[in-house]
Amino acid sequence: MCCGMVVLNACVKHSKENNDITLAEAYAPYFDIGTAISLHSINNETEPLLRKHFNSITCENEMKPIEIHPEENIYRFERADSMVNYAIRNKKKIRGHCLIWHQQVPDWFFYDEGKTASKELLLKRMKEHILTVVSHYKGLVYCWDVVNEAVDDDSTRIYRPTLWYQIAGEEYIEKAFEYAHFADPDALLFYNDYNCERPEKRERIYTLLKKLKDKNVPIHGIGLQGHWSIYEPTEKNLEDAIERFASLGLIIHITELDISLYPWEKMPRKMFPGENDTLTAELEERFNTQYLMAFNQFLKHSDVIKSVTFWGISDKYSWLNFYPVAHRRNYPLLFDRNMHPKPIYYKLLELPDRRK
Repeated sequence: MCCGMVVLNACVKHSKENNDITLAEAYAPYFDIGTAISLHSINNETEPLLRKHFNSITCENEMKPIEIHPEENIYRFERADSMVNYAIRNKKKIRGHCLIWHQQVPDWFFYDEGKTASKELLLKRMKEHILTVVSHYKGLVYCWDVVNEAVDDDSTRIYRPTLWYQIAGEEYIEKAFEYAHFADPDALLFYNDYNCERPEKRERIYTLLKKLKDKNVPIHGIGLQGHWSIYEPTEKNLEDAIERFASLGLIIHITELDISLYPWEKMPRKMFPGENDTLTAELEERFNTQYLMAFNQFLKHSDVIKSVTFWGISDKYSWLNFYPVAHRRNYPLLFDRNMHPKPIYYKLLELPDRRK
């Protein structure tokens, strides 16, 4: 009898060793299966998994403003280009992430000779940035996360009080989509955010998106980041969010999927006494249940959900290791630290057939 995480993995692996179907193949009739990658991903032991199991890639950091446009008159495309070339060689779609965000953006965007830049100057710089980056990848990147996380966590307001918003107001969001559409009229354009399934934040995001739609701003979809946990979202909250955003006529992508073993936190802290990083049988069961719930919903709503992207390949390199708790490991993905598929991998692999 199999018991314990390591033995269970081995037993499942043995029983499935002749099954060559991949996640991307299993879900091809419904939606793409993607993953976020770094240059490290295509040069280490995760690369065979990337090449085999995923048909879409997102650059985790290399297309963000601070990486690609560190100084006003300097663009550095080399790192992102190498990842795009990898995707082209291996016949994978490319999601662009992201054009405008309040983090990982260089300060020069917001200042002019030591003073805060004017609205006109900020929008001019933003336009140049978006036109240059989107044009550089025109015909290669099929969709963009144009604006990332513009809705605040504070329930008393809609907009996050970033420098973008403080200087240009909500107009910066509209202009970002307009500039991106001008640069590549064929690209699909997304607003991307986390905790979209929490009813209160969902409604504030809905308000923003409806305003954009009512103004005929060229937005095509919403990215639900999917930084979830074994505790949330509930099935009802997830389905309500999918249906709410779909009611606006928007495509839905799950853009940054991982399922943490720990409740949602953002503020860094030390590990609590007794808090550990062990994947127990009980936690694994809850982890499996949450992934199955999510993918059942994705399949149920595959008329509007067209892409599911994991935020990483293996637990070994997940950004959730030590975030936000120092020295605490996490186990949020489908492949373990030894690059082996977890039991949930096979359950998800069989799910489409069971729904037919």
